[in-house]
Amino acid sequence: MAYDKFEILKTTAVPLPIENVDTDQIIPARFLKATERKGFGDNLFRDWRYNTDNSPKEQFVLNNPIYKGKILVGGKNFGSGSSREHAAWAIYDYGFRCVVSSFFADIFRGNCLNIGVLPVQVSAEFLNEIFKAIEADPNTEFEVNLQEQSFIIIATGATEKFEINDYKKDNLLNGFDDIDYLLSMEEEIQAYAQNTPL
Repeated sequence: MAYDKFEILKTTAVPLPIENVDTDQIIPARFLKATERKGFGDNLFRDWRYNTDNSPKEQFVLNNPIYKGKILVGGKNFGSGSSREHAAWAIYDYGFRCVVSSFFADIFRGNCLNIGVLPVQVSAEFLNEIFKAIEADPNTEFEVNLQEQSFIIIATGATEKFEINDYKKDNLLNGFDDIDYLLSMEEEIQAYAQNTPL
């Protein structure tokens, strides 16, 4: 498997209520030299997390120990800018399995789905509810149910459904990337090839 199966995620969340977060802010261009999906989490939001002397910026949310969890909650238009897939790699490598926003850039959304990060797009009103729940209690938990395509604020029971492509949903449920999906159909492909005249 390319990554762990995504079924039901129950966890706290990290709030980043900033709109128009682009891929260069998620992972600055100077960290794009590697070709393997390893080590990018160290530089997630690098210029927001660290000063030029590499000391942590205390006010940035990832440096605040009261916030933790496998869900990153961002503002509207998350993942805009260049198409670099390293932005999704950095989010996954840091430990996030789900990103929530009221709007995602299409290429960023696709890059996330390809590596096991679930982008959950909700309404602006529901996103505001999520931020308020975290502000009221940083330890509040959320449940992301991929099979049911629902995001739940457990403390209040507030729920909103989200959309996802059926093919990508199936891949996430199985922990497949595109290559894994093809390999899972190897017998069917071979049978088709044997029974199809040239």
